[in-house]
Amino acid sequence: MLLNNNTKTMLESLITSKTRIRILVKFFINAANMGHLRGLAEEMNESTNAIRKELNNLSKAGYLEKEAIQNRISYKANIKHPLFSTLQKIVYQHLGLDAIVVMILERMGDVKKIVVIGDYADGKDSGTIEVVVVGAALNTEYIEQLAVKIEEQISRKVQFLITQEYKGKGLTIYEGPLTPKGGIKEVKS
Repeated sequence: MLLNNNTKTMLESLITSKTRIRILVKFFINAANMGHLRGLAEEMNESTNAIRKELNNLSKAGYLEKEAIQNRISYKANIKHPLFSTLQKIVYQHLGLDAIVVMILERMGDVKKIVVIGDYADGKDSGTIEVVVVGAALNTEYIEQLAVKIEEQISRKVQFLITQEYKGKGLTIYEGPLTPKGGIKEVKS
C-alpha cells in the first residue's frame, strides 16, 4: 500500500506529542532497541522531564517495559503487549518502510532481501533512510528514479546500496519471496 498525505500524518493526528512519536519510533521500529532517560533526552535533544513524562505514560499503559541495569532504568518495547504488532505496523507506515518495500519489489528484479541500516535501524528518525537491496541482476538504472519517487511519497531522503550479498547489521524489512511482507526482523553481524 502506498502512502498518501492522509496516511503520512495519521500518527501525528492520533498522537499530538512529537516526543511520544519519537519514543514510539525508537522502540517500535526494532524491538531490540533499548534506551534510558538521559540517553534518550540527549539523542532526541529534549529535556529529561519531557522524556520522563512520556516514558512513564507509555510504561504505565504497558507499551514499554522497564528494567534496572547498573543503577539505570532501561526501557524497551513490550513485545507481549496485545497492540505491539499494530503499533509496529503504524510506525513502519509512519516512516514509509512499507512504501519502500512495495516500490522496490515492483520493478527492481529478483530481490532477495531489503535491509534498513544506520539511524533508522536504531530507531532515530534522522530524515535519511539508508536501504540495502540484496539480489542478483537487479535493475540498477531504476534505483535513481525510485529514490526520487519514494522521497516524494514518504517525505524523507532515501539512500540505496545495491549488493549481491549483505551480512552486516540492520533491520530486515523483506527477505525472499517465501517471507511474507512485514516479516521485519533484526539482523546481527
